[in-house]
Amino acid sequence: MDTGSSERPMRFIDLGLSKDMTRILTRLEFTTPTPIQEQAIPIALRGDDVIGIAQTGTGKTLAFALPMLQMLNISKKTGLVIVPTRELAHQVKEDIDRIGGHLGFKTVLLVGGANMERQIRSLQRGPHIIIATPGRLNDHIDRRTVRLHTVGVLVLDEADRMLDMGFAPQIDQILKSVPKERQTFLFSATMPPAIAKIARGYMRNPEHIEVSPAGTSAKNIEQGVYFVEPTNRFRLLQDLLEEYRSRPVLVFCRTKHGTKKMAHILNREKFPCEELHSNRSLNQRRLALERFKSGKCKTLIATDVASRGIDVKEIALVVNYDLPDQLEDYVHRIGRTGRAGHTGRAVSFAATDQFRDVKTIERLVGETIEILEAPGTLSVSDIRKLTERSKPQSASRGGRRPTQGRRRRDHHKHSPRRSR
Repeated sequence: MDTGSSERPMRFIDLGLSKDMTRILTRLEFTTPTPIQEQAIPIALRGDDVIGIAQTGTGKTLAFALPMLQMLNISKKTGLVIVPTRELAHQVKEDIDRIGGHLGFKTVLLVGGANMERQIRSLQRGPHIIIATPGRLNDHIDRRTVRLHTVGVLVLDEADRMLDMGFAPQIDQILKSVPKERQTFLFSATMPPAIAKIARGYMRNPEHIEVSPAGTSAKNIEQGVYFVEPTNRFRLLQDLLEEYRSRPVLVFCRTKHGTKKMAHILNREKFPCEELHSNRSLNQRRLALERFKSGKCKTLIATDVASRGIDVKEIALVVNYDLPDQLEDYVHRIGRTGRAGHTGRAVSFAATDQFRDVKTIERLVGETIEILEAPGTLSVSDIRKLTERSKPQSASRGGRRPTQGRRRRDHHKHSPRRSR
């Protein structure tokens, strides 16, 4: 029996946004809110603090930007958005300007590597919203060139990443510099104890929302791992880039030196690519991102820190050439693909002695990562044999327990560090 049509999709107007705001969204072709937007916006518009656990690519920028713009338009207070990297700061400013520009909002960007005097002049013109990285904002606080006494809405975006990068003292200073009577939005991919401490100390009865379990990856990403020794990795990478030559590919390396070296060799081998790491100037990094986003360059080689502002909706493949030092960063890395409803693929290269690290990642994301095979890689059966061989044996009659497997794991040089 026909019971009628299915439930109508949620619309932005249903979330409590003003008609002016929804008209702008319609003009910009934003039609249906994402799950994080559905949950966060009504709570924010009530004036409550929000803690949002969400991965990249879930629409969290608009989840805080839309209510912030609407409330600041009424209250005439100012907004402050703190993000971990320059690239992400540029991306957030761009997203806010697309909507806020229609309402007459002025924004200013405070990031390292840019001219300080120019930033001071922009601050003197009275911006409505400041988007900043923690280090540069603290520079302005110390110089007394920024005034935060009018901040009515504070946003901490990718808070876990900022703490991982060692910005806890700077964030603490910022939180002490803004008015206590304010609204705070905190977004994070995970919920470590340090984030909970910020919530207890600086937020007022925040509402917790979560669009996927903390630490999980997007469900529309196909994940796989090649167990391949370092000597065979570059050949495998070339094969993957050849397969995806006409589509955007993002390759992660662990170090700045490795990123630069790989980009140089790939360009020499007729695989055009851009490099993104902190040894590049701000203009070089912006140009690399622009070329990648526009499709002029299909391959981007990046470090974890420099990649945080990458917002390209249709990255076809993410390659972890090295497993990240902090295994939690795996979630952030693969979140660059499979965005905005698109499907994506993420593959990792791991050494045979990193099998346990891969298992740790599987527990972190709550999914099994498929073991892939290619010329020069170990087969599934090879991996099983190695793991069986490395398991500690039961105690012998003399009471001694073999330690070969444990010693091998403890002393190998290339194992990623665990975050504490």
